Amino acid sequence: MFEQLVSFHPGQPISQAGPAGASAGRGRTKQESPKQIMVTGVGLDLPPVLEYTAWEQAGRKIARIADTSAWCLGDWLIYGQKSFGDRYQQAIEAAGLDYQTLRNYAWTARKFELSRRRRTLSFQHHAEVASLPAADQDTWLDEAERHSWSRNELRRNVRASRQNRGLKEATEALPKLSPPAERVARWRAAADKANRSLEDWIVDALDDHASQALSG
Repeated sequence: MFEQLVSFHPGQPISQAGPAGASAGRGRTKQESPKQIMVTGVGLDLPPVLEYTAWEQAGRKIARIADTSAWCLGDWLIYGQKSFGDRYQQAIEAAGLDYQTLRNYAWTARKFELSRRRRTLSFQHHAEVASLPAADQDTWLDEAERHSWSRNELRRNVRASRQNRGLKEATEALPKLSPPAERVARWRAAADKANRSLEDWIVDALDDHASQALSG
């Protein structure tokens, strides 16, 4: 089911700040306090006293509008590029939009058709995994929904997974060595003297030699 585009316009309230039933359209004098958070052409007209709940709800709505706008602008640019050739850039200039920003939005929008976009996650969540194969995108977005990860938490987990996978691939690529038993015994004795496991001692020794070779 499609939903109406979320938006607000100058003169429109986005959060009730006073008692329920306060009039949104009533004008106010300098002596009166605004009862609502009102949208103007250059920002928000906030009441001098505002409850936390009203302030938080306004932020949620603004964030939702900004997130929806990113998707919509990306879709808008994709359609313009496909349907209007070079003329779509005229529309971008006429609207005063930044082309590079639109390209970034469009790149993410191309990676996720409408049916694959998660309403519970932000545009930036999707952007974090847009470079991955579709199956991996869905897996990570599932995890983000399940654990209520923020965009930064999703980024950290994706990066950690890549690093672990890279380490595993590098380890598996190492040659399988079969040194003589006397050499292994010598290495083990050196590891014991250093109070290290044999595996850690070997890795440290390789790191030391690599550092010397690269600095020479």
